[in-house]
Parts: sequence; C-alpha cells; structure tokens
Amino acid sequence: MTKGWFITGTDTGVGKTVVAAALTRRLVEQGERCAVMKPVASGCELVDHELRNADAETLRAESNVAADYQTVNPYAFRPAIAPHIAAAEAGVAIDCECILAAYARLAAAADCVIVEGAGGWLVPLGARRTQADLAAGLALPVVLVVGLRLGCLNHALLSAAAIAGRGLKLSGWVANEVDRGFTHIAENLHSLETRISAPLLGHVPPCGDGSPITHAARILDVARLVAEAPDASV
Repeated sequence: MTKGWFITGTDTGVGKTVVAAALTRRLVEQGERCAVMKPVASGCELVDHELRNADAETLRAESNVAADYQTVNPYAFRPAIAPHIAAAEAGVAIDCECILAAYARLAAAADCVIVEGAGGWLVPLGARRTQADLAAGLALPVVLVVGLRLGCLNHALLSAAAIAGRGLKLSGWVANEVDRGFTHIAENLHSLETRISAPLLGHVPPCGDGSPITHAARILDVARLVAEAPDASV
C-alpha cells in the first residue's frame, strides 16, 4: 500500500512548499520512492509553451519518481489569484476525478506520495467544491503547516477542526516562523500543543542565508510522521 500525505496550511504563504519539499527529501534519503503532486496551482509562468508553477518544480526537484509535469500539476493557471477564479477566467472546470486519476498513476510507481494543496484548507476549486473535497477524495492523512503570525491560533484551530470534520486524520502539524516580528512564540506553541491532538512535527525558525528546504529537513520529525502512517514501512 502506498503511503501519502496531503500538505495544507493555515493560509497562503505559510511555507507549505518548503515543508512538502523537506518531507520529500527526507523520505528519499530513507530509501523511499517518493512521488510529489501539486494538483492545482496559480501564479504560473510560460516555460517552453507550457504553464509551469515554481512550487511544483521545487517539489519535482526533490522527488526520485519520474513523472511528466502534467501529472504532477494537472491544473496550472497564469494569474496569481484564487484557483477557482483563475480557472473561471481560463474557461476551465477543475475536475477532481482527473486529479485522482493522476494521483493513482503516481502512487502506482511510488512507495509514498506528497501532495501539496493550494492556499488554505477551504480554498474553493469551483462553484461547489473546495480543496477539502479534494483531500477527502484522496483519503490521505493531513499535515497542517501553521504560519506563526498574529491570528495563527484561530487559523490553526479552525483548520484542525475542519480537517477532523471531514473525517480525515491530522497526522501532525508544523510551526513555521513566517513573521520575524512575531512575539511570544513559546506561549503560542504551548497554546496549540495543548489544543491540537496531533503531534508537533517541528518548529521551523528563520533559516538565515541557507536553503529553507535543507533547514526544514533537519528539523522535521519524519520518523514520527511515518510511524503513524497506515502503511508504516520505513
């Protein structure tokens, strides 16, 4: 059985890609065949007559499972706006069944798959569907990236409750310092640790001049994450 995790965040710009890439790197280092997926992405650029997303390419660079770009990122949109608005402007309907089929192809060639969502948990993907519907369709355990800044307690607790409300397992959460001016970090972490039943997989401070992915990879408790996976074979 292929393991997998859906990486979501309390908002956009909280470090989902860094965490997803760091998890992928660690899994590859442990000998896993780790595929990656960014199902829906906006803010893409035209590369060789094809829209490509920088976050998706970052994930692909860490993966050791070969896959064409369209499988990794089935829906790519140029404007850096909410994906359902970008899709409407492009005259495209985001089809979750198409995404599930792409995921199945990746999972068939891998031991594990890291899937990075877009924005926060309830970002709309169409008139009726949200990213939560996609995560439920994939039926993957979830990792929540919490951007440490003002308002993070409410955003994190609401996200954790919404994930549980869909019947999905929150396998863990990552605290990422995205606001260098944010104070009382220890107190905020304690508030979240006492209220979120899932384990804290890592507290990621600013990395300075180094690689954010390398920095995060040294911190994240991947062993604990894998130990709780439905097929924990690492």
